[in-house]
Amino acid sequence: MNYRKNKVGEDISILGYGCMRFTKKGNSIDIDKAEKEILAAVEGGVNYFDTAYIYPGSEVALGEIVERNNLRDKINIATKLPQYMIRNKAAIEKYFQEQLSRLRTDHIDYYLMHMLTDVVAWKNLEKLGIKEWIKEKKASGEIRHIGFSYHGDTKMFVEILDDYDWDFCQIQYNYLDETTQAGVDGLRAANKKGIPVVIMEPLRGGKLVDLLPNKAKSAIENYHRGWTRPELAFRWLWNQPEVTCVLSGMNTVEMVEENCKVASDANVGDFTDEDFKLIADIKSYILDAVKVGCTGCRYCMPCPKGVDIPAIFACYNNMYIDTKNEARFEFARLVGIRKEPAFATQCVECGACESHCPQHIPIREKLKEADKALRPFPFKVGINIARKFMLEGRKEAKK
Repeated sequence: MNYRKNKVGEDISILGYGCMRFTKKGNSIDIDKAEKEILAAVEGGVNYFDTAYIYPGSEVALGEIVERNNLRDKINIATKLPQYMIRNKAAIEKYFQEQLSRLRTDHIDYYLMHMLTDVVAWKNLEKLGIKEWIKEKKASGEIRHIGFSYHGDTKMFVEILDDYDWDFCQIQYNYLDETTQAGVDGLRAANKKGIPVVIMEPLRGGKLVDLLPNKAKSAIENYHRGWTRPELAFRWLWNQPEVTCVLSGMNTVEMVEENCKVASDANVGDFTDEDFKLIADIKSYILDAVKVGCTGCRYCMPCPKGVDIPAIFACYNNMYIDTKNEARFEFARLVGIRKEPAFATQCVECGACESHCPQHIPIREKLKEADKALRPFPFKVGINIARKFMLEGRKEAKK
């Protein structure tokens, strides 16, 4: 296993175990199966295990497996505060103590503010005294390293980075999301500040394995390196020195062993020009199947009315790469439930965006098309309810 350093020079395995996708047995996690997989990962050198409060049964399962195999001193546990459920300072401590109990531990190695989508969510926690709370927990040793996981745009990601002395962060990043969400610019901004970056969704939930166009699958299978589809995606990430750890939701021993083998061989600078060309070809095959030829360059931004054009087009395209509902939920996170919404319906058709678009996309026309697809009536209602819930929470936090 290869390792990279955290902020204070401790080793983190470049392959992390994402515990969201443990196999279910009926309505519960198959503990015996998960135990075999976790033990195989530890044997292979994995020392970073990621879970969260809202992953059903995950914290409890991980805690039980770690305790009965005496693994606590051999691994780092990462879990997350459900900040979107917090209404007062007492709730922060309540959830944290529940997590310690579930995980059967007296400390969390890597603790994250879960799923920040804009700087407002962090500012609301700040008003509740989160910075003082973190200071107390770090002083007591109950939290070793503090960070946040993020789903939003690059600008807000950098604002959150700059607002606190973070120990690490976690972003969605893969060769298809290079210019969306925090993106490569966010990755490099974190690295410039010396903040380690943990990567989630390196395979887009398996989409870069099973749902690739046939031309892309064929290109990988016939490539002289002999790499598998997931291996290519992992190696692309590990080729970048700014990437500290890549999470994988492994749910077979064979998958664990294969990923550990790759993680023991992959290094920064391994990629050749030919390897990068393969990635470029695959991305072009994927984009051939999408609705809008947007590259995420953001030349169209900022929109004077606040429309997040690249995010809307990315979600619209994802309807034809992922599944429609997954893309719509991503749209809700990126566009719909921010403090200031960024819907296509805010467009006044001034046309400024189109004059700057190097792809010559008819943006105004495509925004209408995208909004209709991304916000059918049930999703429009759901987003409105979610916005109302979040706004009420923010008002409560201000009291």
